Amino acid sequence: MWDWLVRQWGLQRGYLPNWVPVLMGCGVVWYFGLPREPSVAEWSWLLGAALLAWVLGLVLSGWRPLWFMVALAISGALLAGVEANRFAAPQLTFRYYGPIVGRIVQIDQSQSGAVRLTLDQVVLERMGSDRTPERVRVSLHGDQHWMVPEIGLRVGLTGHLSPPSGPVEPGGYDFQRSAWFDRLGAVGYTRTPAVVIALPDRSHPVAAFRHHLSEVIRAHMPDRTGGFAAAIITGDRSTLDETAVDALRATNLAHLLAISGLHMGLLTGLVFGGARLLFALFPLVALRWPTRKIAAVLAIAAGAGYLVVSGASVATQRAFVMVTVMFIAVLLDRRAISIRSVAVAATLILIAAPQEVMGPGFQMSFAATVALVAGFQAMRGRFPRAPKLLRPLVGVIASSALAGLATAPFSAAHFNQISHYGLIANVLSVPMMGAVVMPSAIAALVLAPLGLEWIGFALMDFGLGWILTVAETVASWPEPVTFIVSPARTTLGLMTVGGLWFAIARGHFRLVGLAPIALSAVLWSQTERPDILISDTGGLVGVMTAEGRALNKPKGDGFSAENWLQNDGDGAAQAVAAGRIVANSTILGISGKRSLEALQGCDGARYLVTNQPDAGKRPCETFDLNRLRKSGSVAIYENGRVETARQITGERLWNGGAAPLTFSSFGSNRQGGPEP
Repeated sequence: MWDWLVRQWGLQRGYLPNWVPVLMGCGVVWYFGLPREPSVAEWSWLLGAALLAWVLGLVLSGWRPLWFMVALAISGALLAGVEANRFAAPQLTFRYYGPIVGRIVQIDQSQSGAVRLTLDQVVLERMGSDRTPERVRVSLHGDQHWMVPEIGLRVGLTGHLSPPSGPVEPGGYDFQRSAWFDRLGAVGYTRTPAVVIALPDRSHPVAAFRHHLSEVIRAHMPDRTGGFAAAIITGDRSTLDETAVDALRATNLAHLLAISGLHMGLLTGLVFGGARLLFALFPLVALRWPTRKIAAVLAIAAGAGYLVVSGASVATQRAFVMVTVMFIAVLLDRRAISIRSVAVAATLILIAAPQEVMGPGFQMSFAATVALVAGFQAMRGRFPRAPKLLRPLVGVIASSALAGLATAPFSAAHFNQISHYGLIANVLSVPMMGAVVMPSAIAALVLAPLGLEWIGFALMDFGLGWILTVAETVASWPEPVTFIVSPARTTLGLMTVGGLWFAIARGHFRLVGLAPIALSAVLWSQTERPDILISDTGGLVGVMTAEGRALNKPKGDGFSAENWLQNDGDGAAQAVAAGRIVANSTILGISGKRSLEALQGCDGARYLVTNQPDAGKRPCETFDLNRLRKSGSVAIYENGRVETARQITGERLWNGGAAPLTFSSFGSNRQGGPEP
């Protein structure tokens, strides 16, 4: 056994650098999972431990891999901590209603379909600049024809603002953390008209150009495909049709909306291949110049331009880093596509934005990339080559199957559904994206100076129309999706470690990765869902029944209701869930001050939930508004165990439980925490 382990370890020696982002990611995950922010002394100890591990790794050659593993993991945690403190910005701590003035820096669409504005340079009534959020996000409801939103436009409105909300259930998606890293200090809505205060100040020329380009695209294309085209070129999703988006999600084609690896790879691949073909038409140039490397530089430049035009979202940054690493390998005469290049890209992204390791975009994009690279490397030479005419089709089927298999656990964990016909939809759609849509986008750009951009847009309309037709047709088939219950917090991590081990390790040692994958699958199948869920507003209560979770109201608190049902693996609408019958419920929900005042005791219930403060003593456990503001959402299990969102998230920077570190912090013994 020992000899086998020694031989297998020897096979890993040349591939250990591939584990660098994995170890750093473990440190990042550890930081975000802490129950509280480390103190200044604890950060100092961690820094010292990291430096010591790096030194020991350099000095003690026999144990070098072990010490480097420790150093990388601690370094990941330190990077995450530095980044979290770097993004410190004021956050609203109360519900605000009144005038809101700010400059538009982003335009998108809310879940309800309303136009949503992100504002900076915010001014709120009777609030000093040191307490005013750096950015706020406001959804526009009602009649808003008085203003056409434009990047850089300074607007004024009267609206409601609230602090970013915590997880809708303990252990669920933490919007507060996401908002912290966006420096988003408040979210809200308005039902009154927004008015223009000042014209665009031209301080955001790139954003203004993107907005103008989106308008040009929509002007040249029908509404059905114009919003889709704007989404994949400029990242503007404000005019996407929700019905089409639902169809794309149900058929596992929603990745076509995200400007990520597929789009960046297609664009840069087209530029690289097109440049080489153009150079080949001139023999003197092809024979004397390093045309392959020149084409690689042009592809990198095209990718950089696409990164800027598309808005430089995190997904697009990841894609650009990966294609840049690939083409730099071409410049250095190295293998362009390998696990090593993926590891380099992941490491660079973790250094630049370590918080992204917690998001589905990072997880799914790298899961797909690792699976594709490792899968095609494993298949090379093991199967007979397909006939030349069938190779493109075989390649699309194989890549769609590998990427779909790798991303399925993450899709199920984050979005609670698996598409039954996703492979068919991708085989019918992805070639159209590569063969028609992206080339026609380039053609529109090239032909624009001649006034012939309509040719490119017409071709793009055809390609995107085909994709939407495929999505809508396949989504109409019987039972297109299966809804999946959300796993426990550690289950997905265990499956990720197993999958990475299987993909990165060499020899028979990689089979060890199958054990954590199998164990996580068993744990996932035994996931326990709360018997009772309570929203942090006290306005929504959900009780598990034989039919599924029953809700106490058919509308209102829609975001919480939708997430609860999805996490249960339940595809029912809120109105349907509200019609379910609860037999012998032990919980009583009371809304409104008068109803609460009229209630005597608890009416026989074990738990009382109300969206009002309740100062009275009652013979049951009460979750009133004051308690829920401190605890966040609540989960109660069948055995009586009570779990709150704040218990899971802990006392962190993004929920106001700790104060950001400053230079003055290092001169004191303060442990961190909210300011008095």
